[in-house]
Amino acid sequence: MPLIQVTDAIAIDEDELVEKFVRASGPGGQSVNKTSSAVELRFDTRRCETLPAHVRERLEGLAGSRMTLEGVIVLFAQTARSQELNRQEARERLFDLIRRAAHVPKTRKRTRPTFASKLRRLDGKTKRAGLKSTRGKPGLD
Repeated sequence: MPLIQVTDAIAIDEDELVEKFVRASGPGGQSVNKTSSAVELRFDTRRCETLPAHVRERLEGLAGSRMTLEGVIVLFAQTARSQELNRQEARERLFDLIRRAAHVPKTRKRTRPTFASKLRRLDGKTKRAGLKSTRGKPGLD
């Protein structure tokens, strides 16, 4: 049961990652038809006991269409010709997703506009209104 350290606080069990090797599409000549170099990585977020609840919730939002209705993240890597490089890429993409979910954004503190900024805004509106008022049809004198 080797653990993979994702962040300082989160480690994932190697057995929770399910890898399936399939044939890649695209160029590659004859070898693309013979070797299964593409990797389909599956990670069940709801069954993972090492993920904290708040990380799991943020992960579901970040994963988007890569997550199934059952809570399984499915990543597909086929850019490299080597099976091992595709495997590393898929794992790194998953770990990056978990790291982004573990990062808690700072809450925004509401501030009020300063008096000077209110004056600048009103001054700009007055100038703009004056410019637009000169665009009308000339009056009869």
